[in-house]
Amino acid sequence: MPDYYATIKDMPEDMRPREKLLFHGETLMTDAEILAIILRNGTLKVNVLTLADQIINHYGNLRSLKDSSVEELMTIKGVGEAKAITIKAALELGRRIALSYSNKMAIKNPEDVKNAVMEEMRYFDREHFRAMYLDRKSCLIVMEDISVGGLHSSAVHPREVFKTALKRSAASIILIHNHPSGDPTPSPDDIEVTKRLIEVSKIMGIDIIDHIIIGENKFCSLKRQNLI
Repeated sequence: MPDYYATIKDMPEDMRPREKLLFHGETLMTDAEILAIILRNGTLKVNVLTLADQIINHYGNLRSLKDSSVEELMTIKGVGEAKAITIKAALELGRRIALSYSNKMAIKNPEDVKNAVMEEMRYFDREHFRAMYLDRKSCLIVMEDISVGGLHSSAVHPREVFKTALKRSAASIILIHNHPSGDPTPSPDDIEVTKRLIEVSKIMGIDIIDHIIIGENKFCSLKRQNLI
């Protein structure tokens, strides 16, 4: 007698991911149920909800899943190239939405910066360097990642920092990066890179008003520490 594997159609209608979203809304759904909708189907032996649950359990949380590569995802049984690419695309869309803050958001002090990025950047396992671009009223125009992997002269080039500032007619810039160690204490390299970018900003006529370092639920403002 062949083994029997329950399919989504075997589940009560109000427990099927798509129907649950339709009847109850997306906010009441689990991470696995939402991922199941993104994946669309499972395998011959595992239904899509079980597969989604296995993927979530493999990584432990969505942040770890977000940082995985296509190749890493494909090591999970039942996840081929198409499914891995779909997962990466969906997570990247979510990341871009998180960065697309309203241009009405006023950035008046380091706490405003911290509130905007802490819950994302505190969990990064590599250094992410990004910039907030502000208008003349200190309202956020856009925030963009500049580099990932480290903070040094080869990773943070002035051209990449000021390209968006010129394109979006920004009046000022706030630099931000995280310390995966959780300790936001500035390193000599942090200070050196910041001062180099400030020198360029004087030539460009676009102020760099601060550099915020994000740690584990802690942050440091180089300006407030009189380091720039």
